[in-house]
Amino acid sequence: MSKETEVDQSNNNDAVDSGANEAEQTGSVSNEEIEQELLEEEQISETEQLQQQVTEANDQVLRVQAEMQNVRRRVERDVENAHKYALDKFSADLLPVVDNLERALSSISADDEGQKAVAEGIELTLKSFVDVLARFKIEPVDPAGQPFDANLHQAVSMVPNPDLEPNTVMDVFQKGYTLNGRLIRPAMVIVSKAS
Repeated sequence: MSKETEVDQSNNNDAVDSGANEAEQTGSVSNEEIEQELLEEEQISETEQLQQQVTEANDQVLRVQAEMQNVRRRVERDVENAHKYALDKFSADLLPVVDNLERALSSISADDEGQKAVAEGIELTLKSFVDVLARFKIEPVDPAGQPFDANLHQAVSMVPNPDLEPNTVMDVFQKGYTLNGRLIRPAMVIVSKAS
């Protein structure tokens, strides 16, 4: 072999070696790029997962806040009702006393001078009792002459009466009472019906 051939072959070997080195570098750059892309995808995936978790956590916090607000409102309403209707049973037990005082007044003869002082005493007692009831929002339901209302009245009987419209309260046996608008006791009434 001549020197020229050796130099050409040496140049060829160098060219092959440099091509191989370039191919190796290109291959390793490609692997690095692929690894970099995989890392970026993993980071994006992790970021999306974290964002989803944050969104779910925010949603859960909003639900808990709404539930707490509902519980607070419910408790406030229950406390308000407890204050409003605390006297419900107590007032229902006092109503027979008012009924008895009214019956006592109606049974006393207005003409008898001996009972006049007793009647005045019962009348004053009844008035003060009714005033106390009114102060605590206990109101009477006296529906004489009004249309029958099943929510406030209890019909004891129905009597034919051509002078009144059907379902009109003719007479009241016993007054009803409400506490802050809530019925404690219905009025016991006689209702007219068509003849």
